[in-house]
Amino acid sequence: MKQEITKGTTILKAVADEKRLQIIDLLKGGEKCACVLLEDLALSQSGLSYHMKILSESGLVHARQDGKWTHYSINEEGRQNIITLLDQLTKPL
Repeated sequence: MKQEITKGTTILKAVADEKRLQIIDLLKGGEKCACVLLEDLALSQSGLSYHMKILSESGLVHARQDGKWTHYSINEEGRQNIITLLDQLTKPL
């Protein structure tokens, strides 16, 4: 039970930030290179790295290295996890 709470906290933290929600919104259209995300968001490279680390650790985003660039996409398992979490949290007893 404690592990589930920790996992839920990590997921909710990941989506509790406007920039991270913007990143998720951009990734809905498919995999994006970090260079594209940097162009579309008002973030420095270190700022993007910070947000992507949180999203990746939550399981919502998958990172794939290709040369010097990292490509990001929505992780389907992570997407299902947040749907399940919200269902469990809001389901009447």
